[in-house]
Amino acid sequence: MADTPASDTFTTGMKTRRSVLGNAHVDRAESNKTPFDEPFQTLITEAAWGRVWTGTHWTKRERSMVTIALLAALGHYDEVAMHIRATANTGATAEDIREALMHVAIYAGVPAANHAFKIAKATLAEMETAKP
Repeated sequence: MADTPASDTFTTGMKTRRSVLGNAHVDRAESNKTPFDEPFQTLITEAAWGRVWTGTHWTKRERSMVTIALLAALGHYDEVAMHIRATANTGATAEDIREALMHVAIYAGVPAANHAFKIAKATLAEMETAKP
């Protein structure tokens, strides 16, 4: 990939991305990166992780709940599962997830929330099974 030095925002973003999603996820994403999608990976690392997720007004727990609700409302279910797994690192609880999805039902529609609940239940069960 490119040999340009990482910006401070990228470096901060990568640290935050790892703290939320975990090293295994980020390492996998980085190893799958190609010259084609490298600019996109840089964009999300700098913008989402280096700017939005590093803001100081909300906690990672709060950002996690909002992110899950938005992704569910928009029907981005693969991302919902990924961010539910990330709650192990953000401090959002199963109850927090439930409440976020209840908001989705009221403000974005029952079908979106229904499918997100299905994904959340499966992902939380998977996480419980994986506990040591």
